Amino acid sequence: MCGRYILVQKVEVLEKRFNSPFEDADSYKPSFNISPGTYAAVVTPDNGGSIRHMRFGLTPFWSKKKAFFINARSEGDRNLQNDPAYSGAKDIINKPAFRKPIRSSRCLIPADAFIEGTIKEKLKKPYLVYLRNKIRPFAFAGIYDVWKNPESGEEVSSFAIITTTANRILQKIPHHRSPVILAPSMERKWLSPKTALMDITSMLQPFPADLMNAYPIDPQISNVKNNAREFILPIGEALEAEEEFAVYRNLKLQGMGNPKKK
Repeated sequence: MCGRYILVQKVEVLEKRFNSPFEDADSYKPSFNISPGTYAAVVTPDNGGSIRHMRFGLTPFWSKKKAFFINARSEGDRNLQNDPAYSGAKDIINKPAFRKPIRSSRCLIPADAFIEGTIKEKLKKPYLVYLRNKIRPFAFAGIYDVWKNPESGEEVSSFAIITTTANRILQKIPHHRSPVILAPSMERKWLSPKTALMDITSMLQPFPADLMNAYPIDPQISNVKNNAREFILPIGEALEAEEEFAVYRNLKLQGMGNPKKK
């Protein structure tokens, strides 16, 4: 599961990185604790590419009531044991909640890092997971849908992060799943409606563990109200040694957010 993540980049950094303008830059708020139910930046192929705000937690268009699918398993109902060696079918294409968006409503979900708990303690023992070499922002593979509330008539755009089997770093936490992180070279193919479904499902692989690391952080991050840099500071050593263990110092709120505001 990937239910918490971080995005604190400036508006113009995101627009340049994803070659897409914000539809409403004034609504963008950097966050150290994006959680289910909150609105976050999502890159869609609309109008040649745009960054929109959607609710984290997908409600399928056909649902009679609000739902919150925060993650979509790439294997669908297969590999329920979460075997990291699984290499079988990507049955997400057959799941009722996901079979339409995986074909026609794919998106990129920008992030600087994500937060994952252990299998047993969950967010009582959280880790901040990041990409090495200061690679940020990166993009989760996501899907979205638009649901119309049958009572109020309100249309709600919402998204889910696609997950796959755990790589070496996630196994060390230990956690049984990994969010799908796309290489930049795959991002436009992911968004394109012309990409064959077979090519889409082939992208649903664990991110290379050698390019990822993690360190333990304050359990208070489990409270969605604790949305500040202090809660992502390391309280222990990184899972794997590397020359520079200072990623958190670059995840600062200072100077970030919407620079168009004065």
